[in-house]
Amino acid sequence: MGKFGALRILIYRDLQIRYAGTWLGYLWTLLDPLAMAFIYWLVFTQIIGAKNIGEQPYILFLLTGILSWTWFNGSVTDSARSLVVESKMVRSIAIPRYLWVIKSIGAKGTEFLLAFPILIIITLITQQNVNLQIFWIILAIVLQFLLLSGIGLILAPLTVLARDTSNLLRILLRMMFYLTPIIYGISDIPEKYQILSYFNPMTGIISMYRAGFWTEPNLITAVIFSTIISLSIFIIGVVFFKRIERTVLKEV
Repeated sequence: MGKFGALRILIYRDLQIRYAGTWLGYLWTLLDPLAMAFIYWLVFTQIIGAKNIGEQPYILFLLTGILSWTWFNGSVTDSARSLVVESKMVRSIAIPRYLWVIKSIGAKGTEFLLAFPILIIITLITQQNVNLQIFWIILAIVLQFLLLSGIGLILAPLTVLARDTSNLLRILLRMMFYLTPIIYGISDIPEKYQILSYFNPMTGIISMYRAGFWTEPNLITAVIFSTIISLSIFIIGVVFFKRIERTVLKEV
């Protein structure tokens, strides 16, 4: 069996385990980000009354960011723990160990793609115009996958060697959520701080998801930053994992 065949089986197995015994199954993939977007829409537009945050329709604006973040958050969390959770199988099954990390990202990525009908439905309901910039989504998906793969290949070995990495990760992810333009747009960030936001690779990636619906400020700049940083993290992750793999296997 080839690597891609093995990866496909691992992803399918991961999704089967995740939805085993649930009544709604795949629908949870839709309900979770939709509920999260609705709560933020309710708080900011109806309770606080912040009419100028993000873009209109705000619910669609939120979803474009939250769907991407759900993939990011879930992948980072699951891939970091992948070698620990699957320790027995990692030791006993003769497949490249990095596949155990990538399958977590692939499973969450599959859920991300399966949630796309939400965007289509909300776009139709709100009658939001879509332009040719929508094709930036393809690059956004590729870059996010590479970024997550790099992060996972770094964090998975570290979690084996230092189990409290997961606790620190929860705090960092919570901070990163609010430092990433998900519930607000780049244009809502004070101009003197906007350049700093581009060093967050998710800024450019989310801008690409939104480019087909609204005019994203400094889109090319954001894309360049995200591309360079995502590719760099991916390369670092691959090199790091290869160098530390043997040490990690002794601790799994």
